[in-house]
Amino acid sequence: MTISESVSTPIEKTLAEKRVSFYNLSWQSYEQILEALGNKRAARLTYYKGTLEIVSPLEENESASDRIGTLIHILTEELNLNIKSMASTTLNKPELKIGSEPDKCYYIQNEPAVRGKIVNLAIDPPPDLVLEVDITHTDINKTQLYQEMKVPEFWRYNGKALTIYLLNEDRYIESVTSPTFPFLTKAKIYEFLAQCNSQGETQAKRAFRNWLQEQQ
Repeated sequence: MTISESVSTPIEKTLAEKRVSFYNLSWQSYEQILEALGNKRAARLTYYKGTLEIVSPLEENESASDRIGTLIHILTEELNLNIKSMASTTLNKPELKIGSEPDKCYYIQNEPAVRGKIVNLAIDPPPDLVLEVDITHTDINKTQLYQEMKVPEFWRYNGKALTIYLLNEDRYIESVTSPTFPFLTKAKIYEFLAQCNSQGETQAKRAFRNWLQEQQ
């Protein structure tokens, strides 16, 4: 009797981000690390009350954040809304001991207040909209972080689902829509992301722009 043995090769899941965390780190140490690393780097830093997370985004993360960012830009263009894009600019609040370099952040409602200047969070309002793509596990509670920073609108995408948080007094509440783009449904965002994969980004952008024009 012949016994055949089937050997299955495990499929390695491609990571969306590489993360490393440090704990019980002082604010002064965080600032020193920021200065030592400089601005010309791919890694992004997030600091929240003693925990520092350094993230190197990979293709899945970068594609998702860029595509959602493209969608936001198309929305503001078609709705004739001025926007100041801050990308992954360092957002530090030393008095709260929190600092972040989000995937994307924007001034829309408060764009006139920061137009043509370098933003200083000591005197300027926080961005109106922040986007974070966290597909792999993060040790930092980003929702709590941006809530304390008083960011009015926070979008968080985990590779499958988008959650929209709105600041209500001092706390975030989940919302099914964005007050900045009230007619935009999550289903439409998912459709756009799926079309980027199936039809290509140029076709997806054209279809989304045409849909927007039909809504007006």
